[in-house]
Amino acid sequence: MSSSATALRELQRDLENKANDLSKLQKDIAKNHQVRKKYTIQLGENELVLKELDLLNEDANVYKLIGPVLVKQDLAEANANVRKRIEYISAELKRLDSSLQDLEEKQHSKREAILKVQQRIQAGKAKA
Repeated sequence: MSSSATALRELQRDLENKANDLSKLQKDIAKNHQVRKKYTIQLGENELVLKELDLLNEDANVYKLIGPVLVKQDLAEANANVRKRIEYISAELKRLDSSLQDLEEKQHSKREAILKVQQRIQAGKAKA
């Protein structure tokens, strides 16, 4: 009888560990969503800036805010900077998407493992 009780306690510990791992994965997924949301907003803002820059004449004055100072900037340079920023943000979003997919797969497998342990615990309790 004590060996089955010990086995049941081991299964309970295993279940707790897996549940903690699942909780960590869920926090990572939530964090990923927050970062992704921030980058998506930045991407939209930068695309809007690019459209605005495209509307300007080549001789228009463009200023960049650096700290508390507005500094005059070449239109072509401003265009290039915004395009690079859009490229960078798009790459980060792709990286976050693949990371999210990986986390969701881990979450799914962890849930399946928890379910199996719960079934083993139920089977152990039914025998006792």
